[in-house]
Amino acid sequence: MTAEAKPAAGREKAEETAEKRDEQPYGLPGKPLARGPFLFGLVGGLGVLTAIALAQMVVQSMSTIILVVVAMFLAVGLNPAVEALQRRGLARRAAISIVFAGVIVAFALFGLAVVPPVSQQLTEFVDAVPGYLTELSNHPTLRRLDADYQILTQMRTFVTNTLGPSLATGIMGAGLVVLNGVFTTVTLLVLMLYFLGSLHTIKDYLLKLVPASRRPRTRAIAEQVLTGIGGYVAGNVLISVIAGVLTWIFLSIAGVQYALALALVVALTDLIPLVGATIGAVLVTGVALLQSVPAGIACAIFFVVYQQVENYVIYPRVMKHSVDVTPAVTVIAALFGGALLGIVGALLAIPVAAAIALIIREIVFPRQEHA
Repeated sequence: MTAEAKPAAGREKAEETAEKRDEQPYGLPGKPLARGPFLFGLVGGLGVLTAIALAQMVVQSMSTIILVVVAMFLAVGLNPAVEALQRRGLARRAAISIVFAGVIVAFALFGLAVVPPVSQQLTEFVDAVPGYLTELSNHPTLRRLDADYQILTQMRTFVTNTLGPSLATGIMGAGLVVLNGVFTTVTLLVLMLYFLGSLHTIKDYLLKLVPASRRPRTRAIAEQVLTGIGGYVAGNVLISVIAGVLTWIFLSIAGVQYALALALVVALTDLIPLVGATIGAVLVTGVALLQSVPAGIACAIFFVVYQQVENYVIYPRVMKHSVDVTPAVTVIAALFGGALLGIVGALLAIPVAAAIALIIREIVFPRQEHA
């Protein structure tokens, strides 16, 4: 390069630097920080702290997450009923109103059937306590022991100083539990109504996150998954209703007290996979045994026969168009779901397993065939 060309190149570079400085009023960016071990450790530490903070946020809001998931699950399960009403000519809002009113009526009937018997039994027990104490004080053996060891005096002191305050605290705690349950139920119903009304909007919004070339297939798979989940929820509810109605008819014929409340307990526990029907049968049989031994034996025989009919006749016919999961996967999914999230996890595990099986069958297996 000649001597005259060097000053010209310098002037051009200076002019280019001045133009860049004018375009960026805050100055030119400096050199990037050196990727030394200190910076690497700092970034890694911040990443770990962020992950821990996110995990704590998820754990602390787990109850809310479960509530939202259950509400969405119920909305998907009730959607087939809404669409069935739509096919009969009703608008979607009217169909949602009818289905939601049915859910409210079901909750109200359950409360009316369970609360009065429990309140009556508690009242009868409280009224009977003075009589029990009188009978104990008149018993000759207890009177003799009381003369030697002052048992009745110690019992009165225990009731006055310990049992009374404990019962008062327990009643206040029970009241708070009831209020919390009512608040949770109302929140669940409101969320379910919202999800049921905006189910198509949510589905279309989530599909926009998928590349346009894959949306048709993703939509088809999502529709099949939602149809399977809706069929599972509707079928499970139908099986529980059948169990509750047949139990109520049998208990009414057998003369067992509180037949309607016990039938509702059977219907509610029958929603739980694997062990729910057995839990309900044991509870009702135990209550019947307390009333009458023949009635308890009859209940045990009835539940053994009915569970065989439900497992081999009712369940396969109702669920044949809902979920396609092998029995072994069903058991494993229910066990894992119950271990992670309790009863809610057991309820959600089977349709989730069906959705995963469908995705594997439609996406993973074809890719393996062409690999």
